[in-house]
Amino acid sequence: MKRVVLYVLLLMVGAALGIAGYSAYATLMKEPVAEESDSQEPLYWVAPMDPNYQRDQPGKSPMGMDLIPVYEEESTAQDEGAGVVRISPAIENNLGVRTAQVDKGVFDSGIRTIGYVQYDEDQLVHIHPRVEGWIEKLYVKSEGDPVEKGEPLYDIYSPTLVNAQQELVLAINRGNSRLIQAAEERLEALQVPASAIREVKNSKRVKQSVTTFAPQNGVIDNLNIREGFFVKPGTTMLSIGALEEVWVVGEVFERQAALVEEGDKVTLTSEYLPGKTWNGLVDYIYPTLNSKTRTAQVRTRLDNSDRLLKPNMFMQLTIHSRSDNTAQQIPREALIRTGEQNRVVLALGDGKFKSVEVRVGRIGEDVVEILDGLSVGERIVTSAQFLLDSESSKTSDFMRMNHGQQDDSAQAQGEHAGMDHTMKSDSE
Repeated sequence: MKRVVLYVLLLMVGAALGIAGYSAYATLMKEPVAEESDSQEPLYWVAPMDPNYQRDQPGKSPMGMDLIPVYEEESTAQDEGAGVVRISPAIENNLGVRTAQVDKGVFDSGIRTIGYVQYDEDQLVHIHPRVEGWIEKLYVKSEGDPVEKGEPLYDIYSPTLVNAQQELVLAINRGNSRLIQAAEERLEALQVPASAIREVKNSKRVKQSVTTFAPQNGVIDNLNIREGFFVKPGTTMLSIGALEEVWVVGEVFERQAALVEEGDKVTLTSEYLPGKTWNGLVDYIYPTLNSKTRTAQVRTRLDNSDRLLKPNMFMQLTIHSRSDNTAQQIPREALIRTGEQNRVVLALGDGKFKSVEVRVGRIGEDVVEILDGLSVGERIVTSAQFLLDSESSKTSDFMRMNHGQQDDSAQAQGEHAGMDHTMKSDSE
């Protein structure tokens, strides 16, 4: 019994000491807590998704979200200007923010693109028959076979050619010079070789098949016939392309087409022969654009006496524009392009940034011409600008500010926002 009473007394003493200690701690911490609460008193509450929706007390936004308190430090930062974002040096370093200066100089309009090798169409010959008939013998067997001028291509049997030869033989037998000349002209019109016509005149015998010969040196392409094929006028028998000189046709984006002129220097390379470089000039700019790829085609002629370049081979082209006028320009990676607007993030100094709208001119491989919106010497963000733009564009007026000084339009917008806040408070 005495032991139980002792335990109860000890518990009572412990409880009393705990209550006294807590009271002393509360008394000691009461004043600082109150001071901290007073120093962090919100100025107003704002909707998370709409900075213009402000209230003097906590509540819900029109979207049903809790209002966020705005303190004096945040309000001071907002007063620096519309769309101005301030970040600490530590955060700026963590984001990897890099800047570059707006320069003015000769616009580097070098255009890098791809192209493909083609036959020189000025020396590309297509072989078509002018009569109906059958291919009795084919001397070329596959595409890519080399041929020389005067080499036989195929033998054709055609009743039309047989009748034309018979007319020549009859005219010779009659000794009528006018009929002989007419029969010869008909055979020439039907593309009978001159050697075959002479043979008929000398032997006075009709040839059942006529041989067609290569009209030039080159290689066989588009071989569409085999022995025994029946052909008629309009049939593409085969083509002969010359490889001593080839065309390289490059594709240039529509926005860069205006930078290219005939006579511009072109440097070409190919993965087929790494390390080898060809030099040429823009020989011709095609007058139409490809409706599917939205690109303009430019042509370059290259000497190919060593036969290294092959038709349909891909090549990398660098077109060196002869533009020598100076232009205000920025690095291409600094430009933020949207469907409706082009803008950059302006570095105002002291950790402050703002999105501003710019008017863009020519777009090169590495630089962009700026027609309006920036001044030479200002600094713009070239890395992590999308994060800064996302935050700044919520409230930015997208007008340029000179080193953090608020312009008249931004000031008017701030006064209007303050008036809005006062009216909302009065209404409630």
